Amino acid sequence: MPHIKKKRVSIRIDMTPLVDVAFLLLTFFMLTTTFKPPEDVEVVIPTSHSEIKLPESNTMVVYVDKAGGIFMGFDSQTMMDRMFGAAYKYKQASPVKKEVLGETLMKARISNPKLRTIIKADAATEYGTIQDIMDILDQVKITRFNMVTNFEIEKKS
Repeated sequence: MPHIKKKRVSIRIDMTPLVDVAFLLLTFFMLTTTFKPPEDVEVVIPTSHSEIKLPESNTMVVYVDKAGGIFMGFDSQTMMDRMFGAAYKYKQASPVKKEVLGETLMKARISNPKLRTIIKADAATEYGTIQDIMDILDQVKITRFNMVTNFEIEKKS
């Protein structure tokens, strides 16, 4: 008895939903992405050979621009609001005079004892300004702080 072969049915996968999902995801990421805002203080940091990583949370950053201006910022918006007011809540840093830097550092440490201090100074800043800031840190008993530098690997010739 001969067997009757059935015709082979081809399988067809509809790719339309996959393309729809891909474009929806693309649109979502394009519309929700926030770009890096312009920096309040432009600092060109010097290079060094240190590999120490900076802390990522609970940080208090003291910026020094090339003219010797001192700015202070926190990684938390609530700390910025608490220390400098609502006008600076979404800013990177607030200008601080050298005369009140010690008081501001003390208030910040009282507000959050876990804060770690970071100094981010421009490469063209005079050393005397940095020394003054380190003296102020010593006066308010902040003996552990980090200085931000670009890591440079020595090239062997």
